[in-house]
Amino acid sequence: MFNRIRTLGLAALVAASGVTGVAAVAAAGMGQPSPKQMGMQEPATDVARAIFWFHDVVNVIIIAIAVFVLILLGLVVMRFNERANPTPTRTTHNTFLEVAWTVIPILILVVIAVPSFKLLYLQYSYPKPDLTIKATANTWFWEHEYVDQAGVKVTSNMLRDEDVLETRHGKAYLKKFDSLDGVAKLKALHAEAAPLWTEQKRIRQLSVDNEIAVPVGKVVHLLVTSNDVIHSWTIPSFGAKTQAVPGRITATWFKPDKVGIFYGQCSVLCGKQHSGMPIAVRVVAQGAYDSWIAAVKAKDWKKARGILLAATEGGDATRLAGAAGTAQ
Repeated sequence: MFNRIRTLGLAALVAASGVTGVAAVAAAGMGQPSPKQMGMQEPATDVARAIFWFHDVVNVIIIAIAVFVLILLGLVVMRFNERANPTPTRTTHNTFLEVAWTVIPILILVVIAVPSFKLLYLQYSYPKPDLTIKATANTWFWEHEYVDQAGVKVTSNMLRDEDVLETRHGKAYLKKFDSLDGVAKLKALHAEAAPLWTEQKRIRQLSVDNEIAVPVGKVVHLLVTSNDVIHSWTIPSFGAKTQAVPGRITATWFKPDKVGIFYGQCSVLCGKQHSGMPIAVRVVAQGAYDSWIAAVKAKDWKKARGILLAATEGGDATRLAGAAGTAQ
């Protein structure tokens, strides 16, 4: 049912925006945005499915109302202009219409309100957690502390073009760019690093050096705060988002039911490097999660990255592990 209504909603949005080349609209990916995407990312939690379903239903209602009003406006313009209707009626009341335009909007609001209240209840029900993570925002990186696991704290910094080049060629290779300054250096680094992002199975502006992990099918409570200014922790495919406010603890929860890598970004304008605060969460099987926890406790970050990559991507995990950047 969710998928059917989402399809109808997407079709309505395409029609309303005047897009004729439907084939050019890409399906939304899971855990990350897709080129030419129209619509939400694929959900990986029940909360996200409910949010996306509600979003699409409300959009269908909004578009239907807008089209109806546009049709009425066109009829009024055509039938009641001075040329077509030189002698206007002096009617001032119509009981049926007055009741209809009062009752129908109320019914529409009730139709919207009932599922919205159910969704709010689902979002704030907070089932008993299987693990709790405290996310602390900094300008401009994230720290994740596993409250139930002593000594497990992961600092995540966004990977740069320099990092993927260093992984491939070594640190000395970067000296060739020292003669360039400012924009010229950035352009040169990006041009040379561009093919390496795909090769190393990383995404520019979203991948981080050290990802966090959670076990699939487990309830995760996330406590969020900030050390400096207001930030926001969010993973679209989880339907989870909450503000990181200095001096306060906010909270959200999620229960992912799909294995994979899920990305988010700070969604509050927090400063000049606002775009440099991505969030990367690997959802893995319980066994892989336990092995990752052990590796993080031992401060073996290369092994920890290899475990997560092997659990979600397969292939040569040892080679890919180095692509996440330098060890913490």
